[in-house]
Amino acid sequence: MLRLIASLALAITAGLQLSGAAAAQQAYPTRTVRLILPYGAASATDIAARMFADRLSALWGKPVVVENRPGGDGFVSMNAFISANDDHTLWMGPAAAFTTLPYMHDNLPFDPGPKMTPVAQVVVVALTVSVPAAMKIDTVDQLVKLARAEPGKLNAAAANGISDFLLFGFFKKMGLQVTEVPYRDIMQAPNDLVAGRIQVLSTSIAVPQPLANAGKIKLLVVTSRRRMPSQPNVPTAIEAGYPDLTFESVGGVFAPPGMPAEVRQQIAADFRKVADANPQIGKKLELTGQVVSIRSPAAFGAAIKEQRDKLVDLAKLLGLKKSTQ
Repeated sequence: MLRLIASLALAITAGLQLSGAAAAQQAYPTRTVRLILPYGAASATDIAARMFADRLSALWGKPVVVENRPGGDGFVSMNAFISANDDHTLWMGPAAAFTTLPYMHDNLPFDPGPKMTPVAQVVVVALTVSVPAAMKIDTVDQLVKLARAEPGKLNAAAANGISDFLLFGFFKKMGLQVTEVPYRDIMQAPNDLVAGRIQVLSTSIAVPQPLANAGKIKLLVVTSRRRMPSQPNVPTAIEAGYPDLTFESVGGVFAPPGMPAEVRQQIAADFRKVADANPQIGKKLELTGQVVSIRSPAAFGAAIKEQRDKLVDLAKLLGLKKSTQ
């Protein structure tokens, strides 16, 4: 009888432990989760966020609401995220949206970097260097030779942030004189590229892709380490012989400081679960120049550090100083 009682006690204890573990796994979220984005509706980040949000809502049994907070070089969204100081309010976007800010502003209202805790890498966004198809330039080699032969005659534009740093850092390192044309709205640049008002453009691949598919723009390289599925014939910068143009623009989810490691691990695992169960997400995001790449908090943090290190080198090359608050 004593043995039977002991066995029952052990079974009950084990059952309680298992139910406790299951409860711990489901401890997050306990209410609605907000995903704050730095870009507007229909942006690549918005498309990705909404595809994951719908499926996470089903998985978690709690609403996942996407909030678009564009403007102010990302500060509008980051201020909303940081002010909330709530582990059920997350920020989703490219890490470059805040890693580049100290080099773009003389005085920051606040440094968002320390307040952005990596949770899960979700995508890799390809950047590209493109030219008008009418120029009959097919390679970076040919572009470099032309820029060298005609110093100061080529006009170039790039999206604010890492595309800008990467392209003009490359020109400076190669000793090329190319005139920078600033844009308030980089979405206007592809039409100007076709019209010949600018001759070189560096942005995310999604920006020139429609006109590239129409044969009016030539994509010379992508900056990712692998070719992009949406443009399989465009070589990587490494394949083209210009590794200095390599840059992995990673995007994902961030939480406020203090979120427990096990919760961040769980969220990353759930993003992976959703991606694995819904391969159509990856196929649809490829059309926007994104590749689904779910990585753990630690791996995401390492990728962001690599990005910061690259930015330090580019800033030195361009003579840019890191601002102070």
